[in-house]
Amino acid sequence: MRAENLTLLTDLYELTMMQGYYKNPVDKIVVFDAFYRKNPCDGAYAISAGLEQVIEYIKKLHFTKEDIEYLDSLGIFEKDFLEYLKDFRFTGDIYAIPEGTIIFPREPLVKVVAPIMEAQLIETAILNIINHQSLIATKAARVVYAAKGDGVMEFGLRRAQGPDAGIYGARAAVIAGCIGTSNMLTGQMFNVPVKGTHAHSWIMSFPDEYTAFKTYAKMYPNACILLVDTYDTLNSGIPNAIRVFKEMKEEGYALKGYGIRIDSGDLAYLSKKAYEMLDEAGFGDAIISASSDLDEYLIEDLKVQGAKITSWGVGTNLITSKDCPSFGGVYKMSAIKNKDDAEFTPKIKISNNMEKVTYPGNKKIYRIYDKATGKIRADLITLEDEQYDANDDLIIFDPKETWKKTKLKGGTYTMRELLVPIFKNGECCYESPSVMELRDICTKEKETLWEESLRFVNPHQVYVDLSQKLFDVRAELLNKYGQV
Repeated sequence: MRAENLTLLTDLYELTMMQGYYKNPVDKIVVFDAFYRKNPCDGAYAISAGLEQVIEYIKKLHFTKEDIEYLDSLGIFEKDFLEYLKDFRFTGDIYAIPEGTIIFPREPLVKVVAPIMEAQLIETAILNIINHQSLIATKAARVVYAAKGDGVMEFGLRRAQGPDAGIYGARAAVIAGCIGTSNMLTGQMFNVPVKGTHAHSWIMSFPDEYTAFKTYAKMYPNACILLVDTYDTLNSGIPNAIRVFKEMKEEGYALKGYGIRIDSGDLAYLSKKAYEMLDEAGFGDAIISASSDLDEYLIEDLKVQGAKITSWGVGTNLITSKDCPSFGGVYKMSAIKNKDDAEFTPKIKISNNMEKVTYPGNKKIYRIYDKATGKIRADLITLEDEQYDANDDLIIFDPKETWKKTKLKGGTYTMRELLVPIFKNGECCYESPSVMELRDICTKEKETLWEESLRFVNPHQVYVDLSQKLFDVRAELLNKYGQV
């Protein structure tokens, strides 16, 4: 938690391979790509998140005296290798898709170009950080979409898989569109809004519900959301809340940010009845907040049923991404060269499962937008030296079903490179935006998706195509290694 040095946040085999490279000198520069193969939750997109923590990790990467002593105690590392680790630093280049960006399967989210030992060591931590935050950001984006403009609050800290998951999961959720979090430490660390109401125990600690409500309202008149389901939502909670609101109004309070929260029962029925009662009493503008094991599917259903809920507190199912608990990101070598060579030699991993066959070479990604609408037409993965002019006609094709082709006429589309430099020669050259700035970026990014790709059931998948040159390199390597 908030450790200054995460150098040993790695798998043992990264270090045993490093020692192998050290003892058998391999003066190679390599390219590694971190990517994922399938969108979470059977969706059509994901949200990139976690880059700021990757940057912090790389900046602080070094082996302390205690680290060296621990490695020595394992009895598998030789003295000269441990001596080498004392001065170890990252000296390579890193490119990444910025946080808050819409991303798709099989395209590099992070590209590392570095001496092989350095690139190998940082694999595990990069995947740990990017996989977690991208997963939670994606889940949160889906929940926010289901809420259709209502505020969504992240309430998951007590159900998260440990403190770090709670802290950085809340960060990712805010990036993806949540209006705030209940997590105070996330609020402090990242300057994001913190929100909350009160618990049932507050009500139960007073002689009666009315007294509990009145006491709370006087303490927090500008953030008075009263939890109405401790005893009886319709016959006790809401009538007592209305009584308190009337008294506060009579006493001259402006009643800003006031309303009720329902945490159990049939949320559609109760919220509609609650609205009728509040509106009849002159409080039709009151917030009706709901919690209770919400996710995007339940929120969407409640919307269809005409629920009068205007604010959503989402906890367990968001912070754990309960229905899809892992992101599945991987880190694969795609090119290698001798230190003094000008050109990289493409490398490919082959599998009987075609989904696990990698894209070789030193690559970059172009996002192609429809010029008239600003919506994403496709992503195009190319080799690093390829250039395009959006004034020219462009033919893109499905790399699996190659007969499926689309011709984009020059002038009807725009292109944007997604990977940006983060580290050059070991020095950071990128400044991370604030979380709230990333939230604004992500909001605009989500607007570039077609509605068909946002639906939860059988969404339209965005094409991620290969350039002809990259496709040919891949085909040549597949043929070389006996795959047709």
